[in-house]
Amino acid sequence: MKQTFPLIALVAAFPAFAEDARQLDAHEHGVGTLNIAIEGTTVAMAFEAPGADIVGFEYAATSDADQSAIDAAVAILGSPLDLFVMSAAAGCTVVEALAELESEDGHGEHGDEHQDDHADEEHEDHAEEHHQDEAHEDHADHADEAGHTEFHAEYALNCESPDALTEITFAYFETFPNAQEVEVQMITASGAQAFEVERDAPVLDLGR
Repeated sequence: MKQTFPLIALVAAFPAFAEDARQLDAHEHGVGTLNIAIEGTTVAMAFEAPGADIVGFEYAATSDADQSAIDAAVAILGSPLDLFVMSAAAGCTVVEALAELESEDGHGEHGDEHQDDHADEEHEDHAEEHHQDEAHEDHADHADEAGHTEFHAEYALNCESPDALTEITFAYFETFPNAQEVEVQMITASGAQAFEVERDAPVLDLGR
């Protein structure tokens, strides 16, 4: 993302989180990641999830309805405490929130190049039809492999009593029915921990 919070840079630099970022490249549908760094009363969070989990599709918006769904999702992701509900006693408030949709493919330009090539060869009827069929299949395969979108969000929170942050309830699952799991990694003064939070057990107990 173009703007980052200082603690997010710490999250990205931490080896365990770097490994998590590499795993996200596999783009497993149903699985998001939430990285959390706590320093003093500041809580920094970085969240990522496949487009399919959030809006139900991963192609570029092709209609007003698609764009409306994306805009609505970005707005929802901009309210982290509605999705990741912190212990009330911790007294957490949002200082800053950034959310956006990012595409992982250069797929559109590739498709345009194919179309230009076909236009130049329209006089070769049978050969052209065959070539278009092959190109279309290759184009579709490429979309399946690389035509992914992901929602990214970064949050800065202030928690008056961070020691009282003993649990996080993932209302995220109620908001986004396609989401099944969130892999959580956390850095605090006492070290790093990793958790898996699933739809059927949406409360992360940090007091254990």
